[in-house]
Amino acid sequence: MTAPYTPILAGVAQYTQPKDIERPLDPMGLMVRTCRAALDDAGSGRLLDLIDEVHVVNLFQWPYRDAPGMLAEALGVRPQGKYYTPIGGNTPQMLVNRACRALAAGTVRAVLITGAEAIYSLRRALAGKIVLDWPESEPPEHIDGEERQSVNRIEADYDLFFPAVMYPLFETALRESSGRSVEGHREYVGRLWERFSRTAAVNPHAWIRKELSAREIIEVTPDNRYINYPYTKCMNANINVDQSAAVLMTTAETARSLGIDPAGWAYPLGGADFSDVWYVSRRPRLDSSPAIRNASRLALEQAGLDLSDIDFFDLYSCFPSAVQIAMKEIGIAEHDPRDLTLTGGLAFFGGPGNNYSLHGIVSAAERIRADRSKKAIVTANGWYITKHSIGVYGGDPPERPWEERDDAPVQAAIDAEVLPEPVEKAEGDLRVEAYVIRHDREGRPLLGTVIGRLSDGRRALAHIDAGADELEEMERVEMVGRTGQVRTIVEKAGNRVRL
Repeated sequence: MTAPYTPILAGVAQYTQPKDIERPLDPMGLMVRTCRAALDDAGSGRLLDLIDEVHVVNLFQWPYRDAPGMLAEALGVRPQGKYYTPIGGNTPQMLVNRACRALAAGTVRAVLITGAEAIYSLRRALAGKIVLDWPESEPPEHIDGEERQSVNRIEADYDLFFPAVMYPLFETALRESSGRSVEGHREYVGRLWERFSRTAAVNPHAWIRKELSAREIIEVTPDNRYINYPYTKCMNANINVDQSAAVLMTTAETARSLGIDPAGWAYPLGGADFSDVWYVSRRPRLDSSPAIRNASRLALEQAGLDLSDIDFFDLYSCFPSAVQIAMKEIGIAEHDPRDLTLTGGLAFFGGPGNNYSLHGIVSAAERIRADRSKKAIVTANGWYITKHSIGVYGGDPPERPWEERDDAPVQAAIDAEVLPEPVEKAEGDLRVEAYVIRHDREGRPLLGTVIGRLSDGRRALAHIDAGADELEEMERVEMVGRTGQVRTIVEKAGNRVRL
């Protein structure tokens, strides 16, 4: 018998809108659809009247003035709390963890969490292929949580805001620390991403259902050009999707009183949320994540499980480096045969803005329903390996209750490792820790950027002083570990390094 206030996922749903639909739903319409499907999935219409909180994950390209209020009105619910998250792919799992604590404390009876994007349809409309009749988009009137700048001023000076530019830095740092050659690591990443493509190919909700081989993923072609070296197009998250997901949470006691079939319950067994040192250029290492390490450890401890008890994972997969860092920090071996994705990942399943991990949670619940002995870990990541949330799920009730836990000392220890601000005007030797080479839309190299250490140990950023031919050569050899001369060029703004 479960404790009275044991949190459960009572209803789950996800939806991928057909690509050729003539009158596509807007993000709000998609959320209404999946929320109603989650209510139907729970199997009790009476649960609708018990929803005390509605949470909407931050919408990427078509926000509304009051998305939670619009959703509640469309569904006919009157929640005590309506919440809209800040930006962050970590937020769906974070919301589940928060809901678990509120449900376990008895302060809420049921919680609805949802999110959606319809970027594919929006782009079709902008290209003149369809006409949209969507509700007006407006900036949100309120965001529940801190909206913090994702990059500091110096990182912004080097145009590192876009994840597609920042994550290649992690990848080159990982490659060097792995001991693999440039080609060996490229092949390793191809094999890793092939596993994700294989899962997407058989997932009816995936955006791209064509199974790709490792060679097709890593080979540079006109259709698979480098976006930013070392990532080809196939290695980048695909935000050009129309997708939505929703989960309806309540307690075992409430579900029993409503006659909801326990065969459909999935239990959150443990969870944790941490952030790494906020700004990438101030982290001690670029190939690790103390936040993931501690979050996975505490989530498993709360669940009363070892890593060997987990049957499958959904690791946040915006780029290959995110998966590799999560594997390393959680303790998943390179050749572990267990599933690393339940959906196919953001490159192939699709990356609907901030809401991807809610699809991972829904998929975990569906797999657990099929075999209640199974257990899953879902990881969620915001910004650049910055904000992290981890959840453990299973088919049996947890042995330990969900309670408030003081994680502040762990976060403080992570934050205490912060490095000083990078040197804005650097001179002398600079040893490369990581680099990225930007490419144009025809696949030609444009600009290389490095993060490195000066001879006194301080960090500095610099653009590479090199032409297109030299940059192409740098894509064939290992540049991490090389030392070059860095200098400040006032008329060009910023540091330049000659390698």
